[in-house]
Amino acid sequence: MNDFQKFAALDTVALVDGRVVIIDQTKLPGRLETLRLRTQPEIWEAIKSLRVRGAPAIGVTAAFGLALAARDLADAGARDFSSALAEAAAYLASSRPTAVNLSWALKRLLARAGEQAGEAPGRIAEALQAEALAVAEEDVRVCRAIGRHGLSLLRDGDGLLTHCNAGRLAAIRYGTATAPVYVGLEAGRRFKVFADETRPLLQGARLTAYELSAAGVDVTLICDNMAATVLKKGLVQAVFVGCDRVAANGDTANKIGTLPLAIAARRYGVPVYVCAPTSTIDPDTPDGGRIVIEERPGSEITDQWYAEPMAPAGCRTFNPAFDVTDQELVSAFVTEYGPVRPPFAEGFARLFAAKARGEAFA
Repeated sequence: MNDFQKFAALDTVALVDGRVVIIDQTKLPGRLETLRLRTQPEIWEAIKSLRVRGAPAIGVTAAFGLALAARDLADAGARDFSSALAEAAAYLASSRPTAVNLSWALKRLLARAGEQAGEAPGRIAEALQAEALAVAEEDVRVCRAIGRHGLSLLRDGDGLLTHCNAGRLAAIRYGTATAPVYVGLEAGRRFKVFADETRPLLQGARLTAYELSAAGVDVTLICDNMAATVLKKGLVQAVFVGCDRVAANGDTANKIGTLPLAIAARRYGVPVYVCAPTSTIDPDTPDGGRIVIEERPGSEITDQWYAEPMAPAGCRTFNPAFDVTDQELVSAFVTEYGPVRPPFAEGFARLFAAKARGEAFA
């Protein structure tokens, strides 16, 4: 069995025998390796160092991590179980600030713990493990629904352009921005995908091109600064990207480089679709100016992929991990409930109302 076949059989994140098992994305595409994480520092480091990444996958990892913390606290006979659990959640939340799924998943588990208040810590730990598994199962269903809705916006044989990795490696299986491609494959439809390499961490080159190739998708890798030329030549009919946080007005934080891609797409009349689970839409953040943007070490620009430094010693760097795409550049958000078109604030309000009523997503 080669690595592509092994990869096809793995979920990005899983809970197995009391361990969080992840695909170590820092090793791809050269080696397919999994890590078995048990302690809170191990899980924190895996999120921080991008061993696991992508908003949905981070959320699931954090949920599993907090469930394991609850079990440890229960087994240790923690005197103030509730406070210790909240501290564990705050610690995991500090690993990366921008992706809202991280805090969303932790809040969901803390809310479940609150519902179980008064019960023995061991029973609460069991409930949190069940809730964490539900978060993972829901992610698969949500991403597949996004895939079905995204597929409705495409014709067989269309060219698509994507940025960073919002594929199965960013979630459990289908991913978000690539979900229409995978669901299309199941239906016998084929697309040609152009993948931005996505500087400086090369998630498009290392991850998106890897996973699409493994699935047999027609994928072409391009440098980020080639995207406008691909758009101008008419090689793609749609841009599909994921997101790490969507503000209430539709401003969207995604991997750095999404903003210039959206500007170029607007110039050449190509629609930009943001694939967004409702868990990534943050109604408490009014606009993109309020989104905290993570800044990462400059060494990712100057040293990480080179045998020798590719910049002079002491050169100042600016390395924001995300940019914010203005809502007017987004054609629609593709959610598990269907596409949401402008005006986005009103569309999101209807979306959350339907969710609050317990309506099933399609």
